[in-house]
Amino acid sequence: MQNRLYFAFPQRSVLMPTILVTGGAGYIGSHVCKALKQAGFTPVTFDNLSHGHEWAVRWGPFFYGDLQNTEDLDKAFIEYKPEAVIHLAGSIHLRESIEDPYKHYFNNVIGTLSLLKAMSRHKVHSLVFSSSAAVYALPQYLPMDEKHPKNPINPYGKTKWMAEQIFEDFHHAHGLNAVSLRYFNAAGADPDGKIGEAHNPETHLIPRLIFTALKQQEEFTVYNDTLNTPDGTAIRDYIHVTDLANAHVSALHWLKKNQKPEVFNLGAGKGYSVWEIIEKTKEITGCSINVKIDNQKIAELPALVADTTKAKEHLNWTPEYSLDDIIETAWKWHSNKILVTK
Repeated sequence: MQNRLYFAFPQRSVLMPTILVTGGAGYIGSHVCKALKQAGFTPVTFDNLSHGHEWAVRWGPFFYGDLQNTEDLDKAFIEYKPEAVIHLAGSIHLRESIEDPYKHYFNNVIGTLSLLKAMSRHKVHSLVFSSSAAVYALPQYLPMDEKHPKNPINPYGKTKWMAEQIFEDFHHAHGLNAVSLRYFNAAGADPDGKIGEAHNPETHLIPRLIFTALKQQEEFTVYNDTLNTPDGTAIRDYIHVTDLANAHVSALHWLKKNQKPEVFNLGAGKGYSVWEIIEKTKEITGCSINVKIDNQKIAELPALVADTTKAKEHLNWTPEYSLDDIIETAWKWHSNKILVTK
């Protein structure tokens, strides 16, 4: 496909600082763009639409481009002159990273290096990075703070940890200041119903449960109920995607004031097991959900729960949405998605 340049607006206001958002057409990226627009920024989505959707670009210009293409990156930086970059583009599926590690290392590590070279060429030194709780080792204590030992157990987590270490070297060599936001489990949808999760294939827990509740699939599969947790299923910390998006805006403000590298956990600070999420989804949707157990040998941490003290203190950020809100907004989105995305 040839490079295409899309404009959501005829011109850019000089009063609105421009932020380049790689992966801005994706699930989290589109919510970040909405939060940026609401905060007075102009988000420019840089995306090759391998995972994102053109209908999700609603709050700023769209540049069709690929991180591996130097010409694409240079054109975007020259045209929009961003003052910072929010980097969300990359491969995200844990199980796929085990089956196809090359794809994840190429997209997440080589793609990030390509972006950093472009930032260096164009003298852009501020970066907010979409990292992950997958960088941590097997939990030595819960909740996990940013000082918890790092030793990723799957290729996806390794690519995120590699990127964080690369930022340190680029800081010393080129003055890069990167804030790495270690997501726990992003979930939910835009409360206004304009955007939400639309992966293909969908691997995330809550949308898969909703698909089953909507009878779009016959049953929900639990892939592991033999973990060292009270009910045998994985315990995760679920953070509403809008809360997550707002943290990116807070990170930009923090970077402008502090101009140094940093890492922050982003989560709700409370964990729920797969079985607990199943029961809560039944309660909120009022639907039955057929469940099948199909234990697979997957490198999976039994529990991940965030200590978000650092983010709350330094970013002046606190999650506003509950687990009920997460499931309710996701239910609303998936129930009406066919109308929204046309």
